[in-house]
Amino acid sequence: MSLAAECPECAAKIALNDDVISGEIVQCGDCGLELEVVRDGSVTLRPAPEEEEDWGE
Repeated sequence: MSLAAECPECAAKIALNDDVISGEIVQCGDCGLELEVVRDGSVTLRPAPEEEEDWGE
């Protein structure tokens, strides 16, 4: 069985594995947005945080 969540950008349904963990990054197949999985009883998606360059620090 798989879970489904909705892309907050384009409202596309995104299929997720049952064992998906909070913080995992998935990509919307329709709009291409990278999304972060949030598991707090239910499964929701939010835009993934941008990784900032650390310039070797």
